[in-house]
Amino acid sequence: MTTMGLQESKSPSELIDGRIRELGDWRGEMLGRLRALIHQVDPDVVETWKWRGVPVWEHDGMICTGETYKSVVKLTFAKGAALPDPARLFNSSLEGNTRRAIDFQQGEEIDEEAFTALVRAAVALNKSKAKR
Repeated sequence: MTTMGLQESKSPSELIDGRIRELGDWRGEMLGRLRALIHQVDPDVVETWKWRGVPVWEHDGMICTGETYKSVVKLTFAKGAALPDPARLFNSSLEGNTRRAIDFQQGEEIDEEAFTALVRAAVALNKSKAKR
């Protein structure tokens, strides 16, 4: 069976678990911690796996994606430009009209209160649009 065939037989949550294990370094730990915070804010969040290997969290639409690169873990909020960000967590993809991202670097602390507020706001925005 090909690798692609194996991936197709796994749930998105299992694929995300695998990605975290496969990274095996600070990036896996960071992605796992951010994932746990997303689930803490929204126990009904749905995990999906898109674009051949990108973890995605959704609730009435996309909340954010979790990409890993050599030097950052990037969480891109699909409707980030519409979200309040008083703590100024968004530090990447600031030029667009829709998305905003947070690049987390090795050793960086997560401002859990500000991060969970962003996730909560993203879920609320998705829910408000879904009701229309």
